[in-house]
This record gives sequence, C-alpha cells and structure tokens, in this order.
Amino acid sequence: MPPLVSGHQVQLLQGGQAFFPSLIEAIDGSTHEVRLETYIFDVVAAGAQVAEALERAGQRGVSVYLVMDGVGTPELPLQWVNRFNQAGVKWRIFLPLGRLGVLIPSRWRRLHRKLCVVDGRVAFCGGLNVLDDLYDPNHGSLEAPRFDFAVRVTGPLVQSVHEATLQFWWRFQAASTARQSDFPAAWRALQEAVTLALQARGADAAVLPAGGLGRGVKAALVLRDNVRNRSRIERSYRHAIGAARDEVIIANAYFFPGRKLREALIHAAQRGVRVRLLLQGRYEYFLQYHATRPIYGALLAAGVEIYEYTLSFHHAKVAVIDGHWATVGSSNLDPLSLLLAREANVVVEDISFARDLRARLEQAVSEGSVRVEPAAYAHRPWRQRFLDRVALGLTQILIFLNGTRY
Repeated sequence: MPPLVSGHQVQLLQGGQAFFPSLIEAIDGSTHEVRLETYIFDVVAAGAQVAEALERAGQRGVSVYLVMDGVGTPELPLQWVNRFNQAGVKWRIFLPLGRLGVLIPSRWRRLHRKLCVVDGRVAFCGGLNVLDDLYDPNHGSLEAPRFDFAVRVTGPLVQSVHEATLQFWWRFQAASTARQSDFPAAWRALQEAVTLALQARGADAAVLPAGGLGRGVKAALVLRDNVRNRSRIERSYRHAIGAARDEVIIANAYFFPGRKLREALIHAAQRGVRVRLLLQGRYEYFLQYHATRPIYGALLAAGVEIYEYTLSFHHAKVAVIDGHWATVGSSNLDPLSLLLAREANVVVEDISFARDLRARLEQAVSEGSVRVEPAAYAHRPWRQRFLDRVALGLTQILIFLNGTRY
C-alpha cells in the first residue's frame, strides 16, 4: 500500500445530497481541466446536473475528459452525445461488451472506480456513480436514498488521482489509435500525456498546504488494476484488520471476500475484537444476493456480527477500524472488485474523520438494518439454502473460467 502522507483536508460526503453539489461546485469553479471516471453516468435528475456542469466547463474552454464503463453505461443518449461534442467535452465508453462480450472472460474486466480531479487541486473518490440517489436503473424510484459515501480531498494525493486518470485516458487513446494503425497519432498522444503530467506535478506542488506535509490529515490513494496493483486494496484491508485491537466495522454492498480476508475477520473476532459487517439486505441481483449467504456461517460462529441494511439499497464500500483508520472508495469485497475491476479507495488515518464515519455507520446499523441471528440463519428455509448454494457454485465457476484464484 502507498504510504500515508500528511497534508490533506478530507471531507466525508454521504449520498448524492452531499456529493453532487460539492462535485458540481468544483467543476463550475474549474479553470483548465476536469477529469471524471465513473461506472454509471445516468443523465437524469442529479446526473443531468453533473452533465450540465461538464458542458458548461467545456463551453468556457476547460479541457474536460469523461470515461464511463461499457457495462454500467453502454451508451449515452443522442442528445448528450451532441451536447458534449458541441461543448468540446472529450468522452469515451470503456470496453462495451457487445453481443458476445459476456461470454469472453477477458472482457469482464471493468472500470468500476469513481474518481474526479479538478485543476489538479481537488479530487473526489468514493462509491457513488453519477446516478440520482432516489432512482435505480433496475428497480425504478426508491423510497429512501441509496446508502453510499464519497470523499472530497485536497493535498498531496490529488496528484496521484490526476496521474491515475491521465494515464488511463492515455492508455485508452493509445489502444484506440493502435487498433487504427495510426502510430503518429499515438506518438502525439504520448507526448501530450507526458507534458500534461509534468504540468500537473508543478500545479500540485504549488497547492500543498502552508507548512509542507506536516499538517493536515494523513491519507493515501489505493488503486486496484490488473498490472502492478492487483491486490493492494485487499491487502490494505487485511493489514488493518490484522492490526485491530478493539473494533472493526465494515459496510460493503457486495460481500464475497476471499479466504484470506475471511480468515482475517474470523481471527480478529476470536482474539476479542468486535467485528461488525453491514451488508446488503435487499435483493438486487441473484448472484450478489445469494452467493454471499453461505459464508455467513463461519463468520457468525466466530462471533462476527452481521447486519443487513434494508432501508434502501446499500451501495457503500467503507470501513472504520479502531477509531482511527478508515477507508472510503469504490471497491466491494467480492471477486469482481478484488480480482477484475479497476477500483480506487482513499485510506485515511485520522480520529476525527473516523469518528464521523463510524457515527454514520452506527446510525445505519441501529435505524436501517436487521441483525442476522445465528439460530435463524441455521434454520433458514430449504429453498433459500438451495438458491444460496446454486449462486455460490455459479460464482466459483465464473471465477475459475476467468483463470483467477480466490
């Protein structure tokens, strides 16, 4: 994991009600560049407001780069294709599946991270897609906001966010030009990327807090990709859980951790650490809902407390450990996030930030969740147990077909 560095200001943003106004304010204040990556970009309600902010930035001459995932966002409405193009917004859709893509394991690798960096000065990272809090693409209107978090960050790690988004854009462009055998264009794209990276380093260095790195919150950007950072996010969790002495509280929407992470949670509970998991309680997808439940047994037997969030859809990927270590990001603790998708989490070492996040998780546990009791779990209906086993088997087959070990 990258070292935690001082000098940050980190603001916790819960849900779209806090996230979208902050994001739009930053975009509207941009003067030279906005880079945004998201899994879903839904141009309705709050999503339309973000799209309009990007359009305004492009119209006033800001360089705007937008990447959406090809599964989360298979296409943009024609109206927004035209509006973005006319405003000069540069946008791309990453790896659309097409008709047969779902049958090709190499195309299961997705862009799932949610990152935005504005002018090399402020960054956003979290679990929220550009999607209205009260709407779900598969289930329609929601009676309560989706449960999710993001952070707004200034300080040294903004440079890391900028470099990650710039590098991904350049690789995307290089791959496109290579497919077209347009090598001069690829060379020009590389030169432009190098120039922008050097400019970004200079800009980031200029905005470090007065007094250098000795002030402000300690934080780090932790990326997961398929090159150098295959297991960084999982290792950051395992390391923090392994060092826990008092409490581990994890809120994760799609929970199917690998053996090592499950063992870390079990060992923590067995040595007296209070371990609480806040998981998805609503049916969203067959595999996501049922494959998780067969692993409850060993966790409950070790003393891990499991709560299922039922107030609305749970989409958060956050944790607080021992009241000072916290993480907020896009990575679920499941095979897609930990083995296949590009993900981004921010790790924060700060008592005040951890206290704030913990209080919000405590509220979600007490007011919006149902505890899974070991006796009720052991005697759940045979039909549910059958579906759980089917989903677990299918998940294991999919992992095997992808050629990964979990």
